[in-house]
Amino acid sequence: MEKILSLGSVRVGSSVLDRILLALFFFLATALGAYVEIPLPFTPVPLTLQTFFVLLGAVALGGGWSAAVQSAYLGAGALGAGFFAGGAAGLFHLWGPTAGYLWAFVPASLLVGAFYGRCATAAGRVVLLSGAALLILACGGAWLALFMGLSAKAAFVMGVAPFLPGEALKVAAVVSATPFLARR
Repeated sequence: MEKILSLGSVRVGSSVLDRILLALFFFLATALGAYVEIPLPFTPVPLTLQTFFVLLGAVALGGGWSAAVQSAYLGAGALGAGFFAGGAAGLFHLWGPTAGYLWAFVPASLLVGAFYGRCATAAGRVVLLSGAALLILACGGAWLALFMGLSAKAAFVMGVAPFLPGEALKVAAVVSATPFLARR
């Protein structure tokens, strides 16, 4: 039986070409999500939509494909494509203050992609997606502390707490999109 992914009225089959096109979509969506940037005056880390597309891509593609997409995204940004927050580019961003968040896109997408299909309830999906979002924030906050020489409390205040409400909204949006991303 052929697996079908339904995106509204668009149906994407499980052929390799279809997967590549869907992967390309989420690669570009993650990059475009970085352009939706709200700088915060007390932290070098802006609010963006990247994590929404990381999580949604993992639901749509599964772990292996979504991790490959996020790895390619990091590679393209490191090589000079303006794909990081605000159109930034270059290898520095994979070692700068936001590096922990960026690197965490890969394991977070693996986690969601591997287990989302096993979540039978919306509550289970919320827990899984929240865990992945918290993984991104925890890695980002930990790296921010190392990079800037911050205490754990200061790193939490600057690198985790301001992003919790936005991540909650993104998780709710991804769970709400589930009927449109249902694999049949």
